[in-house]
Amino acid sequence: MKKKNSIELMGVWRRLGTKAEILYSTTFSSSWSTPLGLSRPLSSAASGNGQAEIMSGKPIAKDIRSRVAAEICRMKAATGRMPGLAVVLVGNRKDSHTYVHLKLKACNQVGIVTSIVQLPQDCTQARLIDVVSSFNRNPSVHGIIVQLPLPQHLDEEKIINFVSPEKDVDGFHPLNMGNLAMRGREPLFIPCAPKACIELLLRYGVEIIGKNAAVIGRSKIVGLSTSLLLQVTQIYVLCCITCFNKFQ
Repeated sequence: MKKKNSIELMGVWRRLGTKAEILYSTTFSSSWSTPLGLSRPLSSAASGNGQAEIMSGKPIAKDIRSRVAAEICRMKAATGRMPGLAVVLVGNRKDSHTYVHLKLKACNQVGIVTSIVQLPQDCTQARLIDVVSSFNRNPSVHGIIVQLPLPQHLDEEKIINFVSPEKDVDGFHPLNMGNLAMRGREPLFIPCAPKACIELLLRYGVEIIGKNAAVIGRSKIVGLSTSLLLQVTQIYVLCCITCFNKFQ
């Protein structure tokens, strides 16, 4: 979730009902966002003295959390309900557990209700699909995260396809990725890693339109989604895949 009038929060408000949607449309100004829910630059350009500038994400994250928390308070006052996030964690990968802990902590800070289902390493695909399907049907769950990567015996793409596009807060469902790739369309959710990178550049007033960018790798978590989002922001993208060794 990002700033006022962001795609993600707009979807949550709509799913909470007509009253919430009306209040959302009348209280949030469209001046807060650009297409795809990205921020407008805070300044017209970055430092022009030729020196490198350290871009810290901490103050930006603090500002975003503050704004999201305020929006959720308005949401609760208007509807009596709060957005809910469900997380599915399979296996014992330490990095996955760390990422999930950080996500749950962030949700707690802004007032998002969370629930987590932890499944064993040898969990069957049928069991995982049942869990995801139950969250799809649950009206109190507005967002679902299946923490990746999954154990090798599970079909990752099939599991992602089972997540409802309207609850796919990771932005990995084919509908969301496809809309991100097509000009003139907007996905319901954008993968957070590339969106955070663009948000950081825009907040620091870095002019990116017309620039060239090289993206190494094509994973849907970072590489592919980053190249697609960069193209949306009118950047020429070179995606480095098989030629990676040449850069070493």
